[in-house]
Amino acid sequence: MQTVSSLIDLVGNTPLVRLERFSGQVPPTILAKVEYLNPGGSVKDRIGLAMVEAAERAGRLAPGGTIVEPTSGNTGMGLAMVAVQRGYRCVFVMPDKMSREKIDLLRAFGAEVVVCPTAVEPDDPRSYYRTADRLTAEIPGAFQPNQYFNQANPDAHEATTGPEIWEQTDGRIDVFVAGIGTGGTITGVGRYLKRRKPEVQIVGADPEGSIFAGGGVHPYLVEGVGEDFWPETYDPSVVDRYVSVSDRDSFLVARELTRREGIMVGGSGGTAAHAARVVAAELDRDAVVVVLLPDTGRNYLSKLYNDDWMAANGFLRRRGADTRLSVVLAAKQGRLPAIVHMHPDETVRQAIAILHEFDVSQMPVVKRDTLESRDDVIGSIRERGLLERVYHEPATLDATVADVMEPPLPMVNDHDTVESVMAAFSADWQAVLVCSGAMPAGVLTRSDVLDFLVRPS
Repeated sequence: MQTVSSLIDLVGNTPLVRLERFSGQVPPTILAKVEYLNPGGSVKDRIGLAMVEAAERAGRLAPGGTIVEPTSGNTGMGLAMVAVQRGYRCVFVMPDKMSREKIDLLRAFGAEVVVCPTAVEPDDPRSYYRTADRLTAEIPGAFQPNQYFNQANPDAHEATTGPEIWEQTDGRIDVFVAGIGTGGTITGVGRYLKRRKPEVQIVGADPEGSIFAGGGVHPYLVEGVGEDFWPETYDPSVVDRYVSVSDRDSFLVARELTRREGIMVGGSGGTAAHAARVVAAELDRDAVVVVLLPDTGRNYLSKLYNDDWMAANGFLRRRGADTRLSVVLAAKQGRLPAIVHMHPDETVRQAIAILHEFDVSQMPVVKRDTLESRDDVIGSIRERGLLERVYHEPATLDATVADVMEPPLPMVNDHDTVESVMAAFSADWQAVLVCSGAMPAGVLTRSDVLDFLVRPS
């Protein structure tokens, strides 16, 4: 049998993935170190394990002890996973900008979570750093790993993450890009890579408002990256260059990675990926650029993957609300014929083949070969309706489209705006037929409109 004693035996050895589509705008292909494939879902699994083992060796964490840690969530997850295996109690202190999913996830492992205000100075008694210090002093047998000062943090990356990247690139790496929070990842990986190849460029991706890249320190919304003080686990001499990244670019690029590569990352992954593309744009096609994607986007479904939250914070382009549908259609052109359609005398089997060929879920039914007017549209075929009919009546496959078609898609004009078309979408209708005057011009789905709204400027 092929087994492991626990999930912590699977920490590390994450894959390096080519971002072929994401790299389409730059000469080299960017490679992603996908750290959310660690068992706890983030790069912090590496330091959670390393810091606990170092504390046990030093006698600072005894059986039945309590781990207290200020965390944005991911380090807490790594620590909680180890604590469950080894019988430790956990108390995590988090800033209030963290997602609900992270808080609930830590509590699911039996941890206690204390939430503190974000917009206070690090030395304020209410800050999550100082609250963690107070709890460590108050709880008997408590140990604070303190990822911001614990040298087991960068040491873990120097011992594991760096060598993995070196081996996976066969030593051909030219640029390494990572976000900076505690600084442990970029410090440890950077030290290892520069020892093997001094000319490797180490690039720090830093949120606007963080201290590392310079500029004013102010609150920002990206979680788990950037800081308002200099951690002892960060060695700035390792970093050759910084790229400052806005909240908007971080969130939109994270969503882009999910939609274009199927790699669902958090906002800090978007920060790093945006910086990697900025740097890659300056290089030739043979350069090897590696970006570290620290965690999964599943922890942010209520935030950066929630359209309402994105719109409320101004990250979905508000210009889209008053953008004419002709512009949205033009952005879609080239991927599909303007109007994928069927005729009433064709069979259901043929309709299903067309739906699959063009990867659409609905299309108009038109009465003649040439589509000359909106009056030529007599109905619609929708994948959901066909599924119901074919499932209950298999003979429907050989029926004609006229026998099974539904009412026509809602019709709108190409000079209507995105805001107005939103009212036409409903639980029943996921697409509309856009007309230019009397002439049908194309079909727009919810997904088409969303793709337009979130596309980076």
